[in-house]
Amino acid sequence: MQQNHQSEIIGHEKLIPNAILLPEIVKLMDEGHTVTIRLRGFSMRPFLEDNRDKALLTKAINPKVGDPVLAETQPGVYVLHRIVSIDGAHVVLRGDGNLLCEHCQISDVKGAVVGFYRKGRTTLDRTDGRKWRVYSYLWTRLYPIRRWLLAFYRRIWIPLFGVA
Repeated sequence: MQQNHQSEIIGHEKLIPNAILLPEIVKLMDEGHTVTIRLRGFSMRPFLEDNRDKALLTKAINPKVGDPVLAETQPGVYVLHRIVSIDGAHVVLRGDGNLLCEHCQISDVKGAVVGFYRKGRTTLDRTDGRKWRVYSYLWTRLYPIRRWLLAFYRRIWIPLFGVA
């Protein structure tokens, strides 16, 4: 989920531009801390939603294909996407709601997702848990028809049922 939003106060939360916030988050992870961030953007649809869900991040150590990660694809531009492939130091990333890929180097993978807090829940859906593994297995294999599934979700599901 690409993060390029302006600062504003919403309730007790403050949104800070990613150019300022994410380098600080990377520093905290490098120091051994875990960090929870609210997700912004639509690239991880249909299961993760803009401004609704949160990700628990830790420093990326030995990232693997299939892992959702926080990566810097250009200087100051961060995405939270799944690793599609790794070839030497070259990493290919794709958001679950995206059709196109993004690229970076393995050294640009800054954070690994431990899990997600979805739909306002306080229970973590761990990325090493059965639920996430089943979802990931199915969704990544649906890539050839993802365009139509995402179109259905955006044009029919959301207008009828919403995203919450």
